[in-house]
Parts: sequence; structure tokens; C-alpha cells
Amino acid sequence: MLQSIELEVLATVERGDTISDLATDLDHSKSYLSRAVAGLAEKGLVYTKRNGREKQVIPSDARAVELYQDFVRQHSHIEFPELLTGKTLEVLYYLDQPRTVAEIAEQSGNYRNTVNRVLKRLRDRGLVGTDDGCYCFNGDFGRLHDFARELAHHLHRQRLESVAPNGTLLWEDYDEFLAQTETEIDVEGFHETGLAHFAAFDLQFLLTGHRYYLYSEDLDAVSPAELCCHTLLIDDDTRHRSYCLLLLSRIDVGEGDLRDKATKYGLEDEIDALLRYLETHGDVEDDSLPKWSEFQELAADYEVPLQ
Repeated sequence: MLQSIELEVLATVERGDTISDLATDLDHSKSYLSRAVAGLAEKGLVYTKRNGREKQVIPSDARAVELYQDFVRQHSHIEFPELLTGKTLEVLYYLDQPRTVAEIAEQSGNYRNTVNRVLKRLRDRGLVGTDDGCYCFNGDFGRLHDFARELAHHLHRQRLESVAPNGTLLWEDYDEFLAQTETEIDVEGFHETGLAHFAAFDLQFLLTGHRYYLYSEDLDAVSPAELCCHTLLIDDDTRHRSYCLLLLSRIDVGEGDLRDKATKYGLEDEIDALLRYLETHGDVEDDSLPKWSEFQELAADYEVPLQ
């Protein structure tokens, strides 16, 4: 997410510092510092302006910058720029409560050995400890989780604003986010989802003026299980639930995959209600689900067979 030199600059820079000042303070060449500052500026974490022949570097007012600088100053004996590289920020992102290595590995999509190495480094420096097999923060080091969250959120906002200035984040993870936009996005990494994507499964619905995209560098296409979850995140009303029920009735979506995605998006109860609704032909007490007779009519309109 951030290179060690970028974390060094972010920890050191004060309003009015020049590239020359930073090169002297950090004992790096001006060219090396210039590249690091350019990377931070692209991420919206610092700004630069010319002052004669010198370029001044100004920390942005992003919450992540404030959290990081305050924390580094209070714990100046810890080499955070070295410590927070690699997978460390990702592990910190998911340490929002006491968790086992296996839980963090599952949530982050990393190998257990990778997570274990990161946590061992943090434990060796006294930042985290263990209690009944779970890792948790010591003292006020829980603010490192806040920094990791704020930094990921800031970078998501920057990425979205670069292609859709009026876009809105609806859900986010460490390296993915779901966004609502008013314009079409045709940029690598952004995958259309929401009602428009139902057409890929032969279901055509009346669309609103909004478009929806999942940003993910690891995804090739939005699966039916993901589409169902995205639809509920966009709007969990009866209409959108009905559309999800049509999709689940038309496409053979593996229950295991669907429940895994529900866990990822925090929709376990909602997905369980949809599955029970289909299994029992509507015998579920849930006002946000349609009456079975109404759903039968809807399914007939879209030529979706029901079991």
C-alpha cells in the first residue's frame, strides 16, 4: 500500500518542508525523495508547491495522515516505516477485535504463515499480544488498526474520484470497494454490478440513473453470488430481494459459495432468509420478502422456472 520511503516521508514532513529539507533529515538523495513525494502526492497524502527554485511539501488534511503522524511522534522509538511495509497494514486492517491467525488469514485472503510472520514481528515489538489463542493490541496500539482503515478508505476515495468525481462508496474492504456512480466507468479493475449486470444472466430490469461498480484487481467478472450480495448492499428492499430470488432460481449458485460471499459482505442473515424462502416456497416470516404468490407471478413474467 505504501513503500517504506513513503512512510518515512509521511512520518517526517511538516508544512513548509522542502525536498532538500527532507533529503537532509532522512539522509536520502533528492531524486529518491522526489519520487517518494510524487507517489504520496498521487495518493493525495501530500501536496507540493513551488517556492522559487525549491518545491515545498505539505501534508494533506486526510485523517490517515493525522493519525499516523500523531502516533509516530508519540512512539518515536519504534521504526514504523520499516514495520508497516509488506502485508503488515493488511493484517492490521483486519485486527479490529481479538482474532486468531486463521480468522485473519481467511478475511484477508493470505496464507496463515504470512499472517503469522507479520503478527510475530508485531508481538516481538510489544504492539500485540495473545489471549486464549487470539491476537489483540497492547495499550493504545489499537490506533494502528484505525490508521490502516483510514488509509485504505482514503485510497479508495482517491481511486474512485479519479474516474467518477461524484461517486459514493457503499462498501469497502482492504483492497476492494463497491461504488455508486452517475456515469459509466470503463477503467481496468472496475466491474459493473447491480441491476445492469443481471442482463448477463438473461434478466433485464428497469434501471435507475445510477450505475454500480465493484473495484477489484483480482476479479475477472462479478459472479452470481457476488451480484446477489451487491444487490442487497445497494438496496435491501422487497424489489431488490425479489430480483435476487429470480437470479438464484435461474442460475445454479452453489450454496457454499453464496454463504461464503455473504460472510464477506456481512449479509449472512439476509442470504439465509433468501435460501429458506426458496426452500420453503415462501414460508418465511419476513416482511421484506414478497408473498409466494406474487413471486410466482414475477417468475412467470421473466420465464424463470421454480422448483
